[in-house]
Amino acid sequence: MSEAEQSPEQGQDRSGAESLVQTFVDAGVNVCFANPGTSEMHFVAALDSNPEMRCVLGLFEGVVTGAADGYGRMTGMPAATLTHLGPGLGNGLANVHNAKKARTPMVNVIGDHATFHRKYDAPLTSDVEGVATPMSHWVKVSATADDVASDGAEAVQAALAPPGQVASLILPADTAWNRTTASAAPLPRFQPKAVDPTAVEDVAKVLKTGESCALLMNGILTEERLALADKVAQATGARVITDTFISRMHRGAGRAEALRLPYFGEQAAEVLQGTKHLILVSTQPPVTFFAYPEKPNWLTPEGCALHTLVERDGDVDGALAALVDAVGAGSQTVNVVSYSRPEKPVGGLTPESVGVSLAHYFPDNAIVVDEGGTCGGGCSISTRTSAPHDWLMLTGGSIGYGMPTATGAAVACPDRPVINLQADGSGMYTLQALWTQARENLNVTTIIFANRKYAILQIEFGRVGAHNPGPKAMSMLDLSNPELNWVALAEGMGVAGWRATTLEEFNTALEAGLRHNGPALIEALV
Repeated sequence: MSEAEQSPEQGQDRSGAESLVQTFVDAGVNVCFANPGTSEMHFVAALDSNPEMRCVLGLFEGVVTGAADGYGRMTGMPAATLTHLGPGLGNGLANVHNAKKARTPMVNVIGDHATFHRKYDAPLTSDVEGVATPMSHWVKVSATADDVASDGAEAVQAALAPPGQVASLILPADTAWNRTTASAAPLPRFQPKAVDPTAVEDVAKVLKTGESCALLMNGILTEERLALADKVAQATGARVITDTFISRMHRGAGRAEALRLPYFGEQAAEVLQGTKHLILVSTQPPVTFFAYPEKPNWLTPEGCALHTLVERDGDVDGALAALVDAVGAGSQTVNVVSYSRPEKPVGGLTPESVGVSLAHYFPDNAIVVDEGGTCGGGCSISTRTSAPHDWLMLTGGSIGYGMPTATGAAVACPDRPVINLQADGSGMYTLQALWTQARENLNVTTIIFANRKYAILQIEFGRVGAHNPGPKAMSMLDLSNPELNWVALAEGMGVAGWRATTLEEFNTALEAGLRHNGPALIEALV
């Protein structure tokens, strides 16, 4: 009888799935966000048998992958995800895409039919590798149970390749249930590419010319990286600008800040106008999110030279430190934000007043997950002088990221309050995350900006040249018929909910939500 046809009882030692879970734990991967099916039952059993692996259930694969994104952004370590065959992984791909764009370390385990069953073309048979490849940096299919542990070690190593990658391991059912004596120790971590002295020297030269220069930054923007960039700016007169969407940024009082490149191309072009040297720090030349008729999509000004200080897989901290030395900025005192807390706002309930209220009640050491869409800007502006915090953004543009990412961030940092700024339209993509928050009793406060429409698409309708939309077209962007009841949706999944129609009601609800033990949701009718 071939290995593929053996029953679990005929093998020895442990199952392939058990060897994989142990490999993950040994490599520091000790959380698995899961939405399993029949092909993954042996992996589920292996999760249950290993006390060092935490299992978190999601009711939709987009919750599972988005939670792994939030976890990875906050810890720098990958979580595992568990999904069912090609269709299951397909359900989660939108948030895998966001994680890939964020360069978040992630290990996806995708169950597949047993190797000897694929030839029958069963209803759920699909090209799992073909589904996984476009959204992954690394993909592998385990061939036998003896390979699973070593494949798992490779997957973790790939996920941790600087600055972070999506690794997808496809696990046929028989490789999970067959017995094996194989094991695998953690593999050495790949190190960032060393600082390029020539690149540092070239950038330092242009910064000393006196011409208009700007550092454009992306990646994990830590307090230390922002401080180094600020020193360079003070010594040379250069500006520090970030890309529109950053995977994670340290913000708030006591930290240096940078100008965020606007979303709309015209506004971004205005910010960059006159720049003679654009210095790329872990990013690429700026482009518009979409192409528009008769509008530029390449945002580097004409006549502006591009210079790369460090690529995404390079030593960002080392390159910035070397640049500080090269321009003689070591003695500069970092220009940090001063703490300021606004008074409790009064007046009407608007996105701007919601932001002021959030800044008034803002907790210490918070994590903010921003998918506020057109309504979230007020919160970003108002909290810039709040207590130090982390801000996570929608890096890949695929909506439905906010609630799952907040879930993963709360699992990663259980001692920190998580605030999810959530547009109502995008929230409906992955609202199942609320159930997971309740099940795990996570410290997440979700603020729903309920404007009852896909507001950004209404704006984009005219920008792409589709003028004079009629009632049929506009109905495709309207969420008021029927009206969503977010409090009922939240309470139906075990999450405390409040609806605010006035600013006074919102202030009361926010104070209560932040004090609540467990997840809470506030629907703000803006």
